[in-house]
Amino acid sequence: MPPTPSPAPIEVFVHTGPAEWWQILAALGPLAVLLGALVAGVIGWRTLKQKAEADNRAEWWKRTHWALDAVYSGDTKRGTIGLKVLKVLGESELAGEGELAVLEAASERPLDQAAQARGARATGEAQPTRAARARRPTEPGAAVDGEPAPRKMEPEEVLDDDDRAMQIAAAQLREVTDRRLGKVTPEWVQALAQEQPPSQTA
Repeated sequence: MPPTPSPAPIEVFVHTGPAEWWQILAALGPLAVLLGALVAGVIGWRTLKQKAEADNRAEWWKRTHWALDAVYSGDTKRGTIGLKVLKVLGESELAGEGELAVLEAASERPLDQAAQARGARATGEAQPTRAARARRPTEPGAAVDGEPAPRKMEPEEVLDDDDRAMQIAAAQLREVTDRRLGKVTPEWVQALAQEQPPSQTA
């Protein structure tokens, strides 16, 4: 008698519904934690960077304020140091267009004085500074407002060494601000910036 064939296996298909949200979340849990940590890290890094930039900018302005006080103090030696500090601050990336305009303004008065002295040397009609007036000789017998009238000043007597050193520092500062602001520095300012302070050439 031939063998009876065994019945074919019955395949049972179990229909399941879509995965619940907590199942999806559980499956993506490690990835979500990683992404959350990454986002938190980026936000923290940007916060620290912004704080560091703000601190650096505050320190930049603090130094600028000190240097400006020195420039306008009326003391030429202190003013020269202030202009040199401003030159260094002008090279900083923290100095934007507005900050550079402030630094540029600090160089205007010394450069105006240098321009006047330059014109006086060209015409031979130099006007003396207070320091030059204090040390110049006078002609006998002449008087102006109860004081002896001075002799005519020679062009080289117009400035004392401190005045010239401050003007040189102002020219060097102007070169920095002009370069960073895209301006053309006048040739006479460039020439002045290349001079050595009198105290260094003596």
